[in-house]
Amino acid sequence: MIANYGYKDGSGEWFISIDTDKCNGCGECVKVCPQTVFEVTQDPNDPFREEPVAVVSDGHRKKIKYTCNTCKPVTNRPPLPCIVTCKSKAITHSW
Repeated sequence: MIANYGYKDGSGEWFISIDTDKCNGCGECVKVCPQTVFEVTQDPNDPFREEPVAVVSDGHRKKIKYTCNTCKPVTNRPPLPCIVTCKSKAITHSW
């Protein structure tokens, strides 16, 4: 299942998507995120899943555009650290 966290406004779509079928709950994204956007918890969309998954914390869901701005790719910036560190390729961004 793809879990989308974020919003759409006049300036664009600002979503972080986590494929919970791929996410193994390792927590590497939590460690590398400079803004502490992620947390590892029980899957809120699948109460029967036993393994934890990464989610975007409640406090960041409505301000991802601003919170993730320091990592947002622009010319001469490296790829986003959360995407690079996710070995299972479970994290994507809409921008």
